[in-house]
Amino acid sequence: MPGQKVIVTAALTGSAHFPSMSPYLPLTPEQIVADGIRAAEAGAAILHIHVRNPENGMPSPDIELFRRVLTGIKADSNAVICVSTGGGMGMSTEQRASPVTTFRPEIASLNFGSMNFSVFHVAEKVRDWKYPWEKLGMLASEDYIFPNTFKTLREFLTLFAASETKPEVEIYDLGMVNNLAFMIGRGQIKLPVHIQFVTGTLGGVPSTVNSLVTLVNATRDALGAGNFTWSAIGAGRFQMPICTVAMAMGGHVRVGMEDNLYLSKGVLVTSNAELVQKIVRIMRELGLEPASPAEARAILGLKGLDEVNY
Repeated sequence: MPGQKVIVTAALTGSAHFPSMSPYLPLTPEQIVADGIRAAEAGAAILHIHVRNPENGMPSPDIELFRRVLTGIKADSNAVICVSTGGGMGMSTEQRASPVTTFRPEIASLNFGSMNFSVFHVAEKVRDWKYPWEKLGMLASEDYIFPNTFKTLREFLTLFAASETKPEVEIYDLGMVNNLAFMIGRGQIKLPVHIQFVTGTLGGVPSTVNSLVTLVNATRDALGAGNFTWSAIGAGRFQMPICTVAMAMGGHVRVGMEDNLYLSKGVLVTSNAELVQKIVRIMRELGLEPASPAEARAILGLKGLDEVNY
């Protein structure tokens, strides 16, 4: 529908990409804040936040790093902040959940099933390593299972409810759709839900049109068409194609350096704002418009920036 509002999420740094892969990846709290504000100014209504050790770029659960980023963004932007509970390899459930319980954000990601989350194959493409931990971390992911059991999902959802934080349900395959329907049936999560369909991660579905259509249709069958909103991710070079298809299907989109480091073939992106600007250009060619933070809050039914604890 012409003029329809599309929520753009900018995932600023993540944990899967490593400093040696791009000199532009924001690593310090100050870099993440500045890059997030630029992304919001470019049209991102939601900023998805991970933090890293500012000394070596390693993904970190440090709650004070989260505090510096959240308060820094809030001081200069009214963007919705979506805090990650995905964390990084080796982090405990308590560490992953602490940003929700501490800061009571409007929305936070929640991965909805265990999976083989791997980036070891990317190590073959890196010639020069900036920090010793990077290659070790990449190669270790070959034997890594990202744990999200029914027990931990129940525990996470209890904490989300107590914090009045809306889960952004991360779905990587059809089994996770079934997990979501099961938890809804047990009263662990309320309708309507907001879902992020993730494509292109090794261990999950590939970044294809068929994968995205299958996930969306399976969710409609399981939950009912009016019971969820959704967004899509395409990893790497599939970011813009998958997001374009998602918009044509009536969904929302996520771009950013967590998922993709390139603006075009062989050209590194220098900021998250560049990726936001690109998807907004594509969006407008389709007769769509980026949602403002206020419009995103209304679409997703969020509690508002005045109800967070940061």
